[in-house]
Amino acid sequence: MGDPDKEWDFYLRTLSSSARDSNLASDPASDPSLLNSVRKLCQLCKAENSEDLVARVYPHFNKLFQRSVASLPQSKSSYGLLLLDIIQFFLDFGEIVLHDADPSLRSFFRSCLSREFADLTVAEATLHFLNVNKKRLLASFPALLPQFFPLLLKLIAWNGEKLLNSFLKVFPELISPASFLPLFPSLVDLPMLVVALERVERSSGSLIGSSIASIQNTTAPEMLLALMDEAYTGSTIGDGGAGSESEDINAIDSADPLFLELLKDENDGLAERHRTSPSMAAALQAAVNVPQTDRLKQSLKIGPALLDVYCALAIRDVNDSLICALIPLIMARNDVLFPDKNYSYQVRKRLLEFMLASFQRSPNFIALLKKPIMDRLGEAYDSSAKVARSRISDVRVWRRARDYLGLIDDPAISLSVLGPSQGHVQKPGTVNWRDGGTKMIAHIPFYLLGEQEGSPFHDFSFSDIFPRT
Repeated sequence: MGDPDKEWDFYLRTLSSSARDSNLASDPASDPSLLNSVRKLCQLCKAENSEDLVARVYPHFNKLFQRSVASLPQSKSSYGLLLLDIIQFFLDFGEIVLHDADPSLRSFFRSCLSREFADLTVAEATLHFLNVNKKRLLASFPALLPQFFPLLLKLIAWNGEKLLNSFLKVFPELISPASFLPLFPSLVDLPMLVVALERVERSSGSLIGSSIASIQNTTAPEMLLALMDEAYTGSTIGDGGAGSESEDINAIDSADPLFLELLKDENDGLAERHRTSPSMAAALQAAVNVPQTDRLKQSLKIGPALLDVYCALAIRDVNDSLICALIPLIMARNDVLFPDKNYSYQVRKRLLEFMLASFQRSPNFIALLKKPIMDRLGEAYDSSAKVARSRISDVRVWRRARDYLGLIDDPAISLSVLGPSQGHVQKPGTVNWRDGGTKMIAHIPFYLLGEQEGSPFHDFSFSDIFPRT
């Protein structure tokens, strides 16, 4: 092995000459030797354990990072690997050189990964970086990954199952109090995200090197909406298709934020995705008739796998207030899923199991969620396949039901009706949680319609509110 002093001096000269070269200064990553020099210097700093060497290398790395970020919008070169190596240096030696890596990390996500998430090499390197530094990022920058979970979902949605194992290792770090609720619809809509990305690529070219989220800041967001219209209706821009040109253009309101919401890079809170809008209904219907790509087929498997982790972590780690807020979202989204039969079944099955586990853990949710439960129950009750009794009987049942729901506000009565949430000896007047699939909304005390004799005459349960389709 050569003299370490000569080695690092050679690599530092390489960085300096790159900065002086007018052709390379505006596009540093176009020089392939630069990445090698950065990696060699990082290795030498670790091997030598010399603060003097770190102090000499740092100014070069810091300037190179800033030049690279500034060059990204105009460059066709890939910067992902170069910036990740420099950020790794900032994390490893930040205390020595007094460098806060938070702005650098955010610049990487916003300026680089937003343009290069579709590059498999960059995607793999990013997940490796996040997993290697998982504990450090969680301790020093706990809000980072929850803020950029939409961008990281793009990464797995586009690159598919080949990255699933690596993604699952970092996925728990995406969940925080600020991201828990907004993350749920993004997971459920993962196949929709794939369809949106594929159509943008088909209409605008490769996703590598262009920031999709920047469309939000342009003066013509209608262009993206037109592309999304093409995605679901099969018409092309300027092609009237089955109807007139004006009808196709107006199929999606230019103010409709649906697709921009799907394609965003950062978590900006729980946004209403207008799932009941006519444009969304048309999009879902049209998607049924579009042949599924391999990427879309993979997303239909990845979505339920991510939901498994999400639900398990929620039951284990998330506080009651967030879970209680999540349940109405689950109820609202149950009927609005990507229109693939098996996918809908897999998602609904997981949501049903999660709700049963949530009510078992916290029976007081029933009193807190009386209105959404009653609303959903009413939808099932109004179904013609479910109603086979007289108007008088219906009125009596609903009156008794409302009375019992009111009594649940009393903890003592709640315990006598629902029983304890953990396993104990079954007592008269309680319903076993394990029978939740066959009882009326598990422990909702419709079962206790006192003046009725024999088995309960109602015939709908959680399985009806979350049907197995």
